[in-house]
Amino acid sequence: MANFFKHKTNWLNTRMGFFLLVVVLFWVKTYIAYQTEFSLGAKGSVQQFLLFINPIPATLLVFGIALYFRGRLSYWLMLIINVLESTWIFANILYYREFSDFLSFGIMKGSSDVGNNLGKSLAQITHVYDFFVYVDIVILIVLLVMHVIRIDPRPFKRRYALSITVLSFGLMFAEFGMANADRSGLLTRTFDNNYIVKYLGLNEYAAFNAYQTQKESATRASANASDMKSVRKYLKQNQVSPNVSYYGKEKGKNVFIIHLESFQQFLLDYKVDGKEVTPTLNKFYHSKNTLSYDNFYNQVAQGKTSDAEMMLENSLFGLPQGSAMTTYGTQNTFQAAPALLSQKAGYTTAAFHGDVPSFWNRDNTYKSWGYQYFFSSSYYTEKPGYSVGYGLKDKIFFKQSAKYIDQLPQPFYAKLITLTNHYPYELDKKNTDFPATKTGDKTVDPYVQTAHYLDQAFAEFLSYLKKAGLDKNSVIVAYGDHYGISNNHRAAIAQLLGKDKVTSFDLAQFQKVPFMIHAKGLKGGISHTYGGEIDVLPTLLDLLGVKNTDTIQFGQDLLAKNRNQTVAFRNGNFVSPKYTKLGSTVYDTKTGKVLTLTAKQKQAVDQMQNHVTTELSLSDRVIYGDLLRFYTPKGFTKVNKTDFTYKLKPAMEKLAEAQEKEKTSVMSKNGNKNIDYKTDAPELK
Repeated sequence: MANFFKHKTNWLNTRMGFFLLVVVLFWVKTYIAYQTEFSLGAKGSVQQFLLFINPIPATLLVFGIALYFRGRLSYWLMLIINVLESTWIFANILYYREFSDFLSFGIMKGSSDVGNNLGKSLAQITHVYDFFVYVDIVILIVLLVMHVIRIDPRPFKRRYALSITVLSFGLMFAEFGMANADRSGLLTRTFDNNYIVKYLGLNEYAAFNAYQTQKESATRASANASDMKSVRKYLKQNQVSPNVSYYGKEKGKNVFIIHLESFQQFLLDYKVDGKEVTPTLNKFYHSKNTLSYDNFYNQVAQGKTSDAEMMLENSLFGLPQGSAMTTYGTQNTFQAAPALLSQKAGYTTAAFHGDVPSFWNRDNTYKSWGYQYFFSSSYYTEKPGYSVGYGLKDKIFFKQSAKYIDQLPQPFYAKLITLTNHYPYELDKKNTDFPATKTGDKTVDPYVQTAHYLDQAFAEFLSYLKKAGLDKNSVIVAYGDHYGISNNHRAAIAQLLGKDKVTSFDLAQFQKVPFMIHAKGLKGGISHTYGGEIDVLPTLLDLLGVKNTDTIQFGQDLLAKNRNQTVAFRNGNFVSPKYTKLGSTVYDTKTGKVLTLTAKQKQAVDQMQNHVTTELSLSDRVIYGDLLRFYTPKGFTKVNKTDFTYKLKPAMEKLAEAQEKEKTSVMSKNGNKNIDYKTDAPELK
């Protein structure tokens, strides 16, 4: 027996032996991460087999680089490569836990724009056992230091190293062949990143993502005016007529966009211990003067909030990877809501955000969109206790924003981005007077408490609007930007929904977010039409009577009678009143049951899929190629970003000049005094 172990140890003392040990350990930990940290949805023997073997080809290729070097350097390189590869796994574990997606170069490129407040979230989502990805490295170092494994000083023949490189590529091609046979068009269609990792692996996903990023840059460089022809042709074919009962009914009114951070539809009318989580929003939702939608879906991808803003104000989809605002917000040409309303209807436009202006590259993107004013952190008084998580607490944010709203010449378009109901859903005890849910999931349970706080803040803001007289001449749009509870919390979601377990169909339905349009005299009611964030801009412009038939918008007016109700998700899935397609599975939307399609049903589903794939790809083409620089609608002038400054002093001087010239602001009509804003925020007492 002693001779047996000695023989095995001697084998590990060779360069090839140590290399294979490193490869096997890395393979095992990667597979463990696949199974325990990611929801890849491997079904059937083929997918399970590919998931099991997919770490091998790239591991052989990357670690095999070290075999081309001699002596100690070869061993050091294997360890260094292991550290880098393990850190890539570790980073994806943390990112996936929060966003149910994998890191992309687009996200990493914009990390300086989105990462200023991530420290707290990372501390919340990092678990001790996440560091298991480094355990094998520690073991290998200990074995080398203790001389249990000795460094082999002998030269390693280049032909052996080359053979391993060739073998790795051969395995990659074989793996891709099997994957493409099971999922045709894996790398050519708009699929979820989970598919690529499931079939090919994390390293292959990184390589493909790098290729996509490079391709995007090349696309812009090669784009020309003729590329707009297919886009305009598609939009013309899919154009719908506005509803004559609503078109222009709210013409000339102020517009408030209330961004309900991470707010999901299920919260409306939801109770905990017999208490309504959001009593004010419930009343708002059911008001006879509110157009409410109960089949309205978030359509965001990695860009999360930034994707929602892109769709809401441009009717362009976010990108499959990264954030369009961070990557293209500075350089691209846009025809966004602020610019359209300013140029076509004389609106003053302003955005309000209780955090740093660089978050999601807003300070640059908002200029590209035509926002005349952007009230961010430097405009707000900040004291200890005023902020939580990603910025000012909502009650304090709304109160401090009101003094600037008072100064805006009317009509105005004002977007207010709330923040307190943002992961990790933290709130101090003096602001928490609502019971948490009892699912046992520490991420999920406080969600209703921050949502309740947001509801209280919204109630105070509505009271301010009434006191200022703005409730009579304003359209108030309230919407949820994206999910607050990711699909990784299945057990907790099942408890919230009162189910034993949740299916993929249930999770798709869980992506619903509120969308409400309220105005005095508006004929409201709860609409069951299917739509999403891409549809907000054309709906709003039609209500305001602002001509937009020649603009580049991929959404359709939610009030139109002949609209297409197929709602596209960014990964290529979709939902409609009849069918819901998730991956290769089609469900009956009414019953949630999996369908075995008839030939007629398959034809209908294929047509819907073609529609979804086409609009996603054309929208991407507009952003990647910056195609709007080649097309300007009639009566619209390309935005000049140098017209705007968001620095406190010059911006306030400009606002004072506008207020003096127009004399239509609330303050001008109130004897140059601000409206007294009432809040019960304990920090302000």
